[in-house]
This record gives sequence, structure tokens and C-alpha cells, in this order.
Amino acid sequence: MEHQYHITDWLPTSAKEVEAHGWDELDVIIFSGDAYIDHPSFGGAVIGRVLLDLGLRVAIVPQPNWRDDLRDFRKLGIPRLFFAVTAGNMDSMVNHYTAGKRLRSDDAYTPGGKAGFRPDYATVVYTKILKELFPQVPVVIGGIEASMRRLTHYDYWSDTLKPNILSWSGADMLIYGMGEKPVKNLVTLLQKGVPLQNLTTLPQTAILQNKEESLPNHKKWNDSDIELFSHEECLSDKIKFARNFRHIEEESNKMYPSRLHQCVGDKRVVVNPPFPPSSEKETDYVFDLPYTRLPHPRYKKKGDIPAFEMIKHSVTLHRGCFGGCSFCTISAHQGKFVVSRSEKSILREVKKITQSEHFKGYLSDLGGPSANMYKMKGKDLSLCEKCVKPSCISPRICTNLNTSHRPLLDIYKKVDQLKEIKKSFIGSGVRYDMLMQCLSDKKKDSSLEEYLIELITRHVSGRLKVAPEHTSDRVLKAMRKPTFSLFHKFNDLFNKINKENGLNQQLIPYFISSHPGCEERDMAELAIETKNLNFTLEQIQDFTPTPMTLATVMYYSGVDPYTLKKVYVARTREEKLNQRQYFFWYQPQKRQELEKRMKRAGWHDLNHRLFASKPGKRNNLSKPPQKK
Repeated sequence: MEHQYHITDWLPTSAKEVEAHGWDELDVIIFSGDAYIDHPSFGGAVIGRVLLDLGLRVAIVPQPNWRDDLRDFRKLGIPRLFFAVTAGNMDSMVNHYTAGKRLRSDDAYTPGGKAGFRPDYATVVYTKILKELFPQVPVVIGGIEASMRRLTHYDYWSDTLKPNILSWSGADMLIYGMGEKPVKNLVTLLQKGVPLQNLTTLPQTAILQNKEESLPNHKKWNDSDIELFSHEECLSDKIKFARNFRHIEEESNKMYPSRLHQCVGDKRVVVNPPFPPSSEKETDYVFDLPYTRLPHPRYKKKGDIPAFEMIKHSVTLHRGCFGGCSFCTISAHQGKFVVSRSEKSILREVKKITQSEHFKGYLSDLGGPSANMYKMKGKDLSLCEKCVKPSCISPRICTNLNTSHRPLLDIYKKVDQLKEIKKSFIGSGVRYDMLMQCLSDKKKDSSLEEYLIELITRHVSGRLKVAPEHTSDRVLKAMRKPTFSLFHKFNDLFNKINKENGLNQQLIPYFISSHPGCEERDMAELAIETKNLNFTLEQIQDFTPTPMTLATVMYYSGVDPYTLKKVYVARTREEKLNQRQYFFWYQPQKRQELEKRMKRAGWHDLNHRLFASKPGKRNNLSKPPQKK
């Protein structure tokens, strides 16, 4: 039977709700660019729950109106400790604009999917308003937008290098990455009476100090501090910006990284090293807090929130990703080292989902950033402590990585044994490349083949998502993705297992155009390669530079930060469009244009291979598979 909730089961969002909690003062007020959904997939809710568990009185103001008389910023008064600000689960600019910089017409984190309920650069806008209204109250910023902008970064939407977001916003402190441990550490010290401005050596935080001041003293960090080229040096020299990034990425991939600092004007931003990866117990704690797992009742008549509808029957098994893809922010935010939940914690959450009124017996996902990295880590952690590599599986799988899928198989089977579960699906992307590399190993683990059969026969809802991203090995190397030949092998195995089990299912491969290193000819080759595999592509995207990724640094600087060698970049709208249209070679209106372009370029061989012969029967990925 579903639990009957009361308004006090959520964080208060109004003065009336604060009163319903019996509070006459608040300790922390959170401002968020997302609608408030009390669920462990939403950062604002997680931090709110952690603070509540510490005994604090916490409220949240979701999607405050920044255009009017600012009453949303005033309505709950002044918190005793600090304001907390997040743009939400996405960078607000990624949320607002397409890769072509066109304004999106929807927002998945807003009731009814409506756009326009958060500003551009939401973290900065909210912080500046709070600092203007309440200059004496500290503002602590966090979330993906703040985390990825903690040092000088390229901002695609303004086509400029921007300084660290503390300088830009006026906030007092930045918590980067997954914020539960640093916020607990911060609150513990504030409760002891230590002023926030004195908290200069908290792990996983960034602060601003005067340029001439000595770095805050810390016996473990002082000997290994790394000073980056200043913001001003980066503005005048793209190579220095690229060289900075190598330090930033290598340190973010270490188990015990150095402290980074960088001058900007007369200030210096100091980025303290993060906490070590969380233990299983610490990870369970975050997910076991008493979430309602529901949107706040204030949205009852305002329409569904698409982001919630997507994950309301899903369960996150782990955080972090050791894939190291050039265009991805997951490892920079969640960490390279995978932290996993216990079996008990996962099954508790599944049980809670089954008790909800809207549950019909189907789990949409048992996954994480990558579906099949649960419980994976180094066999010898002392080797991991010395490692600076951004990826454990590219260009080859690390021999120290434990890739057993046995713990994941056990989870799948125990979830499916619950009488309330009709079917559990895997909606997260599967790292097929890791599976295929492991299967080719002479000492292969029996759990790998068993996992593939279990996945394909029992956990695919007709379509399985995988992300080869490209077909050119040269481009894939720039992406830090493995050779496309592994996709060929996986596709064959997928089809074989389906045939043996009488199933009619499809692979959904994702591809990217205009990634740094990708030229137009590479896209023509991609079209031919996928045509020969009988795919008609729909799941595609144009590369969008986002702060603090290797691909974005290559896009801006034109060089690989690790080799400083030049990299081709498609920058203009025309160059991007020319690449993108090869995804749609099968559309009659595109064929004529593509044939002209290839003939002009002298690519007669490619033109012949793409258009001379009629394609065979294709998998049209824009339509669901037909049931037998």
C-alpha cells in the first residue's frame, strides 16, 4: 500500500510550509534552477535531505522568478548559516540551447516541460541577486554548472574564455563534484562557530583569496600545490589554456590529487583536493535517506515533469565512470572511481518503488552513468593510487581492472525474484566495448557471456542503447573511444543471441558529428559504414562544447592538450551542417546535395560506395520494432 504523504514530508518551499514544519527560523535556504523533485537523482533534493538529517531546518526555492520584484528571493527571509545555489541537474546553457545555439522550446526539469523558468547562467544570476539583497549572508554554490566552471573555462554560448565562477558570481564558496561529504564537513564546522571565511582548507571546495596572500596552510597539500597559468595568460595564449587542462584533468583522475590554484585579476582561486572516493556505507547513506521520490505537491495541476517521468521507476546502482570519454563531464564531476551501493540498499529502493500507486510492475532502469560498471575497481588499489590515466578501458582495458559482471548479474536476478516485479529493463548505456574486449581475452571471465545473454534476453525493452559515437578509428582515438570493429562484433553477437532466443530487438547506436578531429570525409565514411550495417540513424547529435572537457579544450585551442599537436575543428555553422547531413544520407532531399559535395571534393569512391548500389533491408531506428 502506498504511503500517504503530508506536506511536511517535503522540504518547505513557502513561508506557509515553513510554519507547517513548526519552524520560526531557517538554517539553510536552497535556490535551484530545477523544479523540486524529492528524489535521489536530483542534486538539490539530495543536499536538502543530507542537511535535514544533520538536524538543520532547510527550505528550497525551486525556479525562483528573477524577472519581477524578486519576492521569491525574499519570501523565506535570511538563513542562519548560508544560502545554497545550484542551476540544477544540467548546466543552464546546455539546458537552454541546442548545439546550433538555438533556444530550446522545452525544459525537461519544469512542469509541463515548459521553457523559460530559469535564466541563462542560473548560478550566477541567483547568486548576484542574493548578494545584492543580503550582502552579509554567505552564498555557497554547487551542482554541475558550478562544478564544471571552477577554473578558467571556455563558454561556447558566448564564444569566450570565462574566469572561475566564484569570481564571476560573487559567491563565497564553491562545492564541486558530488556534494554530500563536503556540505556535511562545512556544516559541522559552521555549527562549531567557525566563520565561513575562515574555512579555507575544506576538501572538495574552492575559495577566492587575495592574490598576494600566501596559500592556506595545509601540511598534506603544501608540497604538491600546482599553480596554473593565470586567467589573463589563458586569454592571450590558447596553448597555455590547453596546458592548464592537462593538469586539471590529471588531478581530477587521481585518487589523491594536488591542490590547484590560479590567479585572476587581483584574486586567486584555490581549488582544494576532493575527498577520497566514498565507501559503500557512505554511498548507501545518500540513497537511503527518506525521499518521497515524488515532485512537490505544488506541481499537482501544472503537468508532468519529463525528467521525473523518465526516472521515477529507475534505480541508480553506482556513481562515477572510468570510461574517460573526451566529450563527457561525468568523471570530472562524479569521479573516475566507481562507488557502488550495497545489494541491501538497492533492494530497499526497489521495494519502495513497488509500493507506489503508479507502479505497474516494470522498472525502467537498473543502471548508472554506464550501465555495467557496478562494483568494478582496481584489483590492487595501490596501483590505482599512482594512476593518472583518464580512462581504465581506452585505448585498452587496464590489466588491474576487475571487470567481473557477477555482482551485477546477482542484482538483476534478485530484483527479478521480487513478486512485484514483472520486468526490469536496462535503460542506461551499456559499455559494449568493455564487454567485447574482455570476451576476447584468453582468460575470459564466465560472467561476461552470461551477462550478455541475461541482458539481451531479459532486460531489453525492444531496443538497447549503446554509444559507438563514430566509425573512424582516428576520430574515436580523439574521443577516447575504442575501435569501431568492436561494435561490429557486438552487433553480430547481439543479433545471434536474439535469433537463438526468437527475439526481434534492435540496437540503438549513438553517433556524434563535428567532434574535434572529425573531418567531413570521416562523416562520409560513417554513412557508408552504418549503411553497410543496415542502420538508418536517428539517435545522433552535433558536438556541443561544454565546460571542462578535453573535447571542448581541443575545440577552443585547436590542439590536443597532451601532445600540443594541432587538431582539426569544425567551427562554423556551415562546417557543422555539412558533417551532420551525412547522418541522413538516405533522405532523397539530402542525396543530391551530398553527391555534389563528394564529387566536388573528388571523393568518387565514397560517392559510389554510398549511392551506387541499393541498400539492403535497413533497421529504421526512428520506429519501434514490430512484435512477432
